[in-house]
Amino acid sequence: MTLYAVDKLMSEARRIAAEYRRTTGKSLGISAEIARHDACRLLALEVEDNGSGFDAYDRDGWKIQIKGRTIFNESKSGQRIGQLKLEQDWDAVVLVLMDAEFQTTEIYRAARDVVEEAFEETRRSKRGAMSVARFKKIAERVWDREQGERD
Repeated sequence: MTLYAVDKLMSEARRIAAEYRRTTGKSLGISAEIARHDACRLLALEVEDNGSGFDAYDRDGWKIQIKGRTIFNESKSGQRIGQLKLEQDWDAVVLVLMDAEFQTTEIYRAARDVVEEAFEETRRSKRGAMSVARFKKIAERVWDREQGERD
């Protein structure tokens, strides 16, 4: 399958997921796959498919864990990212934020040591849970819809 075909399928998946949410009020649960696709495409990451505890490699060979979150209601606080696998081998986490149409709006990146330090400061550290707001505070924005990739 060509890259063009995959991009076209992802575009259709976004449309269907958004329409399903508008119609039923429920999410299809495809944010993680869209986030992985977009992070790899927008940040030139190389996909890792061996089930090794991380999702991709960056240009420097760092092992990247990719998380995604669709923000349906900006005013709703306490939104969380998926559990971070602290026991697994990875070097950084990338968080892909999407709007209600499942379009990527921003991407943030934090190195493992920064993430671990943040977990030491919170009681939820054993579960690997973190809010989107907290992650944004400790991470660097590396891409946004208006400016693209940032150095």
